[in-house]
Amino acid sequence: MHIIITGGAGFIGSHLIQALFRDDPEMQITCIDNFDPFYPADLKQLNIRDFKNNPHFHFLYNDLAFISVAELNEAIEEPVDIIVHMAAKSGVRPSLANSMAYQQVNIIGLQTMLDFARDRNIKQFVFGSSSSVYGLNDHFPWKEDEQLLPISPYAMTKMAGEMLGHVYSKQFGIRFIALRYFTIYGPGQRPDLAIHKFIKSILLDEPITLYGDGSSSRDYTFIDDIVQATLKAIHYNQSGFEIFNIGNNYSISLKDLVAAIEDVLGKKAMTEQFLDQPGDLHKTFADISKAKKLLGYEPHTQLKDGLDKFYAWFVANKEILIS
Repeated sequence: MHIIITGGAGFIGSHLIQALFRDDPEMQITCIDNFDPFYPADLKQLNIRDFKNNPHFHFLYNDLAFISVAELNEAIEEPVDIIVHMAAKSGVRPSLANSMAYQQVNIIGLQTMLDFARDRNIKQFVFGSSSSVYGLNDHFPWKEDEQLLPISPYAMTKMAGEMLGHVYSKQFGIRFIALRYFTIYGPGQRPDLAIHKFIKSILLDEPITLYGDGSSSRDYTFIDDIVQATLKAIHYNQSGFEIFNIGNNYSISLKDLVAAIEDVLGKKAMTEQFLDQPGDLHKTFADISKAKKLLGYEPHTQLKDGLDKFYAWFVANKEILIS
C-alpha cells in the first residue's frame, strides 16, 4: 500500500506515520510538507527523526498552495492508494490577521490534492478538519449535523474544505472522510498550544497567560486517540462521504486544566489574566456517538495520563524545546 500524508512532519501527521509503520513496516509513505515557519523547523525535524531514514519513507518539500497537479504527478510516479490530508495553516488567532494566507493553503492546497486524486483515480481521501467549525453554536455536546457558525477565517477554511470534499465525492466518486478533531494534545504538540506553552512557562518560572475568567473549556483529546480514529477512517468503506467528531466526549475548564498541569509538574503556576481573545470559542464538547458506531472509535486516554506522557516527552527533549 502507498499512502500520501500531507503535513506529515507536523504533530498529527508524524504520529500517524509512526503508527502506520508499526502496523506495516513495508508500507510506502510519501510525506508532503513545506516546514511552514509557524513554528521552528527543528521541532518538525524532531517529529520525523525516528522514521526519516526509513527506505519506505519518501519526503517531498513542497507548498501545496503553489504546486500544480502536473508537478505532483512528476514528483510521485508510483500508484497511490490513499491520501490523508493534514497539511494546513493552523491557528485561530493568526488567521484573523492574515486570512488570505489561510485561504491559499487550506482551500487551494486541498483543491490541488483533490484534483490530484481525481487525476490519479485515488478513491480514498481523509481530511483533517476541526471542531472550530461549530463556532458560536451553544447546543452541547455538538453533533455532526449541528448548525455551523464559525468565527475565524481558519474555521471557515475547514468548513469550506468539508464542502469541497462533498463535491468531489458526489461528482468524481472519491470517498471523502472529514474528521473534526477536538483540541489535540500529547508528545509533539505544537508550541503555540496551551498545554505546551503552560508547561514550558511553568518550568522556566515564567507566568502563563490566561484569557477570560478561567471558565472556558475544551474537549481535550490525546494524540493516540486521534491516530486511532484516523487509522480507522483510512479503512472506512461504508459510504462515499462522512463527517466524524473525534473528541473525548467531556469538556475541561481552563482553570481545571491549569490545576491538572500543576499536579503533574508538582509546581504552582504564576498567571497573568487577560480578556477573551477574538476568534476563541468559549467551549468545545464533542458528541462522538457517530464515530463510535461507524468507525468503532473509542478514546482511551484520560487527561492525567495524557499530561504525564506529554511531560515525559518534554523532559526528554527539553534541550530542543526550551531553545
